[in-house]
Amino acid sequence: MHRLATGAVARPESLRARLVARLLKRTAPLLVLFAIGLGAAPAKADVILHAFNWRYDTVEGRAAEIAALGYRGVLVAPPVKSEGSAWWARYQPQDLRTIDHPLGNRESFVRMSNALRARGVRVYADIILNHMANEAAQRPDLNYPGQRILNQYAANTAYWGRQRLFGDLRFNFLSQWDFGPAQCIQNYSDVWQVQNWRLCGGGSDPGLPDLLGSDYVVGQQRIYLQALKALGVTGFRIDAAKHMPLSHINRVLTSDIKAGVHVFGEIITSGGAGESEYQGFLLPYLNGTDHGAYDFPLFNSIRNAFSFGGSMSGLVNPLAVGQALPNARAVTFTVTHDIPNNGGFRYLILDRTDETLAYAYILGRDGGVPLLYSDNNESGDNRWVNKYRRSDLAAMIRFHNGAQGSDMQVLSHSSCHLLFRRGSVGIVGINKCGSTVNTTISMSNSVLWWNVPYRDVLDANSVVAINSGSYTFSLPPRRARMWMR
Repeated sequence: MHRLATGAVARPESLRARLVARLLKRTAPLLVLFAIGLGAAPAKADVILHAFNWRYDTVEGRAAEIAALGYRGVLVAPPVKSEGSAWWARYQPQDLRTIDHPLGNRESFVRMSNALRARGVRVYADIILNHMANEAAQRPDLNYPGQRILNQYAANTAYWGRQRLFGDLRFNFLSQWDFGPAQCIQNYSDVWQVQNWRLCGGGSDPGLPDLLGSDYVVGQQRIYLQALKALGVTGFRIDAAKHMPLSHINRVLTSDIKAGVHVFGEIITSGGAGESEYQGFLLPYLNGTDHGAYDFPLFNSIRNAFSFGGSMSGLVNPLAVGQALPNARAVTFTVTHDIPNNGGFRYLILDRTDETLAYAYILGRDGGVPLLYSDNNESGDNRWVNKYRRSDLAAMIRFHNGAQGSDMQVLSHSSCHLLFRRGSVGIVGINKCGSTVNTTISMSNSVLWWNVPYRDVLDANSVVAINSGSYTFSLPPRRARMWMR
């Protein structure tokens, strides 16, 4: 999701009111889990850096550092033709046939892609298939990219030839026949409206022109994705997937497009099984595709666990009660770009310490592909700038990578704490409360090694050394421990 037009903000879809008013339902979670497990394709849980609104040459220049920190994927800005300096302008494409915007062009995208792939880091492209730019204030027609842009192409054919992905740049590639009705979504609970009408900013804003899933449009979008794959892209994030009919998504993302590619969609919900948005949008998406998705159910579980009066016991196995996605389908997170940058979602921002503890949970647990967000202070919070290189998060990624493939067993939990092991490799302890938690665990049948030091990757002075039939783990207040053998 994204801002819709200059000065306009995406609708919060009544999330705030529903979160406050709703008692979380837990309707038939086992049936739901069985359904969404069918056809799920396994994905290795490598950490993805969301280099939000970074220039392509910045990503290129940091490729070696990104790889050294343990990231194995980078999600980059939409590779399209777009204008305007605001971050949300990147989500308003004028043309899919060229890459050119304030963050880079096709040439810089290729250099970035080559630099990342040379270091074993996958390139994820943010793709917009739902709509084109809201430019009604500039021109009345739906010919894209429009005569003004075509004139730019004609005035410098050598430059634009280098930025071209496909197609004949002498002509428009979309017209009025390629778009749905100029009708704004009025009811965000109505699946038909959400998936067939326009996202609008309110008032007289005509909204983002909504693309049809016609043979021609689907064909152009498929050529576009094939062109990105040819540039080295091996991951696609589908922006605004919630607003597209499944038939359109599946006609574009066929098996040949998805071969060797990790695909995940953006479908915002405020819960898991039993929650209306989950039932109406995310569950059908999971049942109707083999794609991954942002794990908003797990994020809601995390928020509940860390809330005042919430219990960390809720994070023992949220999947079992339908409040997390299956491991192979989940992209896990503690913050997405919409949360700080869209006014309607800012209430979802976690407390700073809770966000760090939540990162210890998603990077310590078994399951999901963790996505770590790092921006250029677009929100004004000055909180996520260069976060990708923060030493504690780098240590958590090191733990995550070292524990890959190890099973997970919860050893102890309460309203304040969660303690679990990852095979015999590591132990994670999280204490959200303001006083120390001590918990004694039997080691008689444990797979954890005796007389071998497990050292906390976050604090080298904290060492666990098991030498008897029980061990008392001490978890300091408002801290996480990630002991690794």
